[in-house]
Amino acid sequence: MDIFGITGTELIGYLASLAVLISFTMKDLKNLRMINGIGCLLFVLYGCLIPTLRVGLPIIITNLAIFGINIYHLTRSKA
Repeated sequence: MDIFGITGTELIGYLASLAVLISFTMKDLKNLRMINGIGCLLFVLYGCLIPTLRVGLPIIITNLAIFGINIYHLTRSKA
């Protein structure tokens, strides 16, 4: 699937980048972590879709770790 010469895989990568960029404009930390988490999951998908796993694996590992950190902070109790 090509849209304006951009493959579906590239489109997911661009959407992931956009989500992460938008997350850093958030003033509310909860919204930042939720939007950033969406970007991380999109990056994981992007990493899985890259034809060479050796190239995509660092993207997958890093973004799964960041996603885990976001989930931890979103779910920890506020005591």
